[in-house]
Amino acid sequence: MPPSDSRPGLNRRQAAERRGRRGELWAELFLRAKLYKTLYRRYRTPSGEIDLIVRRGRTIVFVEVKQRASAAQYGEAMEAVNTRRISGAAGWFESRHPQYSGFDYRFDVIFLAPGRWPSHLSNAFFAH
Repeated sequence: MPPSDSRPGLNRRQAAERRGRRGELWAELFLRAKLYKTLYRRYRTPSGEIDLIVRRGRTIVFVEVKQRASAAQYGEAMEAVNTRRISGAAGWFESRHPQYSGFDYRFDVIFLAPGRWPSHLSNAFFAH
């Protein structure tokens, strides 16, 4: 008999973490197919984390990946995007990477749902 887990919420969090990583991998592969080059995955800053930072040409794209159980929840997923957190983290990235100072910056969101092709919302929002 398997040992009982005294912290049942931990298993749910671990499962959510695995789903999130899998979703980010799918989003990254999708962007690679669109000729984006991955610069960073899960870029952590004091302001928060950016799921993916990719580049195509002279554009740096900060990508938020949202995964939902169905495509009908895309509206809910967009509402869950914390634009202030991502903007702050992007500002941190810009200040730490002067080699990209002449580049354009953009914020995209990729929505994922089972059995659906990823939905890529380019220029999803502007920095605060």
